[in-house]
Amino acid sequence: MKFKESETLELKKSTSELKEGIISIASILNKHKMGQLYFGIKNNGTVIGQQIGQDTIRDISQAISNHIKPMIFPRVETVQLEGNDCIIVEFEGSENLYYAYGKAYMRVGDEDRQMSPGQIEKQILKKGEKLFPWDSQPSNAEPNDVNEELLIDFTKKANEAGRIDFEYLGLVPTLNKLGLLFDGKLSRAAEVLFCDNNQLEVQTAIFAGTDKLTFLDINQLKGDLFHVLKESELYVKNHMKWSVKFGKLEREEIPEIPVKALREAIVNSLCHRDYVNPKGNEIAIFKDRIEIYNPGQFPDEFEPEDFIKGEERSILRNPLLASTLFLSKDIERWGSGLKRIYDECESEGVRVEFKKLKTGFLVVFHREEIEEVTPQVTPQIRKMLAIAYEGVNEGVREGVNEGVKQRLARELVTIYREKSITRNMMEKTFGISTATAERDIALLKEAELILFEGAPKTGRYILTEKGRKFLEAADE
Repeated sequence: MKFKESETLELKKSTSELKEGIISIASILNKHKMGQLYFGIKNNGTVIGQQIGQDTIRDISQAISNHIKPMIFPRVETVQLEGNDCIIVEFEGSENLYYAYGKAYMRVGDEDRQMSPGQIEKQILKKGEKLFPWDSQPSNAEPNDVNEELLIDFTKKANEAGRIDFEYLGLVPTLNKLGLLFDGKLSRAAEVLFCDNNQLEVQTAIFAGTDKLTFLDINQLKGDLFHVLKESELYVKNHMKWSVKFGKLEREEIPEIPVKALREAIVNSLCHRDYVNPKGNEIAIFKDRIEIYNPGQFPDEFEPEDFIKGEERSILRNPLLASTLFLSKDIERWGSGLKRIYDECESEGVRVEFKKLKTGFLVVFHREEIEEVTPQVTPQIRKMLAIAYEGVNEGVREGVNEGVKQRLARELVTIYREKSITRNMMEKTFGISTATAERDIALLKEAELILFEGAPKTGRYILTEKGRKFLEAADE
């Protein structure tokens, strides 16, 4: 393979030219938004190799992070070329202007030329035009990777919302009509929205206290945006507190956080995140608060209050993604998200904060102590729980934390008392997500405490003889 420098490829003989390499990265980003840099190759294309120590990769990553602004998140890896160890840096970015060591450069051929004040001004003026939004760029996915059933459901939903005037036309024609195909290639927005396999992920966690020292549950949600949105919302709803208000005819369950505000915060975090950043979204449930984190920095020139007042216009990081979600009413109005969250919380007396971080944006819902209605735990049930915990502790593999073991014990007692359980019943009874229920079932099966009985769609989980003996001893 012969290497030749170009407008998107830079070659360096070693990391002794790291500063020049960083300048090349900024230069290429300012013109093409993506490119590659190799260490261990002369500029004439001759592969000579690069000495790679224990900290070499980390040093390169840190130097790029420290000296290119706005910050980027490159992929830095070792690679074997012609029998030599080399390093490849793959980078991309959607911002309009990048600086290296405080100066702006533009790629011209295989050279990095410092930009004049006039050129910088023109580049800044392009910022509002968003010429290279991430979500409009072609992805590596193909139209056939699209979940067609999901696209059909979306088309129906957008029709019912009155925001499109056509029905499903077939896979490619519908994607074209929605503006999600470019020269036959699937856009990145379409990949995130309608492909089961994509880079979108949300990490969810429940912590025992007010810090991240001890977690009771941790999970990772992946899939198309609509699936991740649904599962994220369900996860928080199932783990937050609900109070009960009794009316004349029926009881009313009141959430500690307004559901509309919660959903708005989650959909905004998925829509406005920086997808170039490899860090995923996060949902963290603490004893005193619920945090929704989005790895997309808030515009430097604005504060959240500017949008809460309703005076500023929306600034869309992913305009194609946002416009598509608008069609299905998953986004009600552009630029109204923060105001809707604030107004919902204000009306219910819930304190909410919006925090600009160096690495992204955070919505914090503060929790208040509310009275929870819990079933009475009799001495017999307490004894059964203790016996069940012994069985779980004996059977599950090492590394399963105490909070999970205690939940598994409660699940075993429930199966014993109800004779059987389905995964759906487990989710509702214990307020856990589908993924968590499936993981619990796998652990209990691995411990030989439960088994599946019946047909795949109508069957249920029951206790094994081993599991039944444990609990029968406590029930005597």
